[in-house]
Amino acid sequence: MTTLPAAYAITPPTHRLVGRVSPPGSKSITNRALLLAALANGTSRLSGALKSKDTVLMAAALRQMGVSVEEPDATSFVVTSSGKLLPPDAPLLLGNAGTATRFLTAAVATVDGTVIVDGDAEMRVRPIGPLVTALRSLGIDASSPTGCPPVTIVGTGSFGQGRVEIDGGLSSQYVSALLMAAPLGEGPIEIVLTGSEIDARGYVDLTLAAMRSFGAVVEQIDAGTWRVQPTGYRATDLLVEPDASAATYLWGAAALTGGDIDLGVEADAFTQPDAAAQAVIAQFPNMPAVIDGSQMQDAVPTLAVLAAFNNYPVRFVGIANLRVKETDRVHAVATELSRILPGLGTEDGDDLLVAADPELARAVVGRNSPIRIETYHDHRIAMAFALAGLRIPGIAILDPACTGKTYPDYWEMLRGLGVELTASS
Repeated sequence: MTTLPAAYAITPPTHRLVGRVSPPGSKSITNRALLLAALANGTSRLSGALKSKDTVLMAAALRQMGVSVEEPDATSFVVTSSGKLLPPDAPLLLGNAGTATRFLTAAVATVDGTVIVDGDAEMRVRPIGPLVTALRSLGIDASSPTGCPPVTIVGTGSFGQGRVEIDGGLSSQYVSALLMAAPLGEGPIEIVLTGSEIDARGYVDLTLAAMRSFGAVVEQIDAGTWRVQPTGYRATDLLVEPDASAATYLWGAAALTGGDIDLGVEADAFTQPDAAAQAVIAQFPNMPAVIDGSQMQDAVPTLAVLAAFNNYPVRFVGIANLRVKETDRVHAVATELSRILPGLGTEDGDDLLVAADPELARAVVGRNSPIRIETYHDHRIAMAFALAGLRIPGIAILDPACTGKTYPDYWEMLRGLGVELTASS
């Protein structure tokens, strides 16, 4: 694996970015499919999958629990399982992978034995209490003294039965975790939202689609209630679609440079919720004055960087949950925008205000260069702010290696489009 420098300085291209780029496979779908394949009896082949830090951590955890996960090529996993997860001989260490941590916290309740689900320092401050409470209501022995990982689960080999309530306002991943484990119950399980709000509901739809691909029977009773039958899962072959969150950087790069980047897939062909960002990006430099980011949260940093060059200011609403992602993204985006130009990004409660200046590059030159962007170990901050470097001289992205979490080839992709990157200390 290539070692990346401490920082990359970006030289704004003097040409439109034009070319064909194939985004990596969807992280969201890959991690769902890996888990469901591990819970199915037989061999499943996942093609078009993402190989990144998050999915590698998920695969490693499944191997710890007796599942065979082979990688015949750069975009495939072959998963062979008995349909039962076995007790691991050590804690599952999942870094800062939110999907892997939340999904496995529920799934390992089906292990006959004790499992500890843990993460790195950043993951250890990301909330998981609502999911632990929901598991305990099903009679599962689950504990998390801090309300964050590590979580200890003492499983009995099944997921119980009956009704479980969950607050999905903080993260839809809690809901998805319960849904994916529910087919392994002793009887039907009804999953009920305790409120009308749910973070990024489109990701629950992704979960349901993946479950059905592996043979689950799920009935949606109403907008906040699902009934899952105890069918277990059957092995299947699945083609993973490209990652919509990754696509937002390509759409953004084309918009900022007046370019034309062919992704090989139309925006309306994506099933992931972040694809909704394309319709907003298509309006650049006249993006709406108010953008609701609640259902396309991973796209908000991209949209915010574009908003800095918009013709008028933009307020991002519905983004409170960005505060509990890999970092507090509301604060991080506001801080780094204002590092480019003071006052460019502002927090207003949980809203993000971007002042916008279509002549931003001219305003910055000679005033605040070089501009070293702190990325907070957050891949989305790094990739989004790299787009600012397509127009503003002097932008340097610190810790570029953090993009390996979901898009290991991000910097090579930019180089392939003719963007000059210079190693910086």
